[in-house]
Amino acid sequence: MAFSPAVTTIAQTIQLSLSPVFMLAGIGAVLNVISQRLARVVDRARALEALHPRSTGPEHDRHVWELRLLDQRMSVINAALVLCVTSAVATCCVVALLFIAELVHLRIGNVVAVIFVLAMAMLVAGLIAFLIEVRLSLRATHVRVELLEKERA
Repeated sequence: MAFSPAVTTIAQTIQLSLSPVFMLAGIGAVLNVISQRLARVVDRARALEALHPRSTGPEHDRHVWELRLLDQRMSVINAALVLCVTSAVATCCVVALLFIAELVHLRIGNVVAVIFVLAMAMLVAGLIAFLIEVRLSLRATHVRVELLEKERA
């Protein structure tokens, strides 16, 4: 069969695709962490939403402040998820294009390179969004001064 590529050609293509596949594994791990953070934020928001109607005064104000922060965190986490998933999809396209190009003898190296660079850029943007979300979460995790009951001199 004239169309069938040599085993060595397929082996070389598999070797070429290993880096993007390792990148996919890393993206998968990042997506797991981000989705777990989203689940925790949603759980906390639901708990606060239940307390909100019964709260008054400073406690109510604190609940409103934290709910706004949680809403902002959900938006940032969603952006991080979208960017990382898009990066994963683009990386999968790179792997598929490597095989298609080899099987049909297409010269699309530039296209594959551009898609890979875009995948990396989206991953970097997703990681930056994740970092922003972590920084936002620190705003809510500081213990209020009145709860610290510092020793009196």
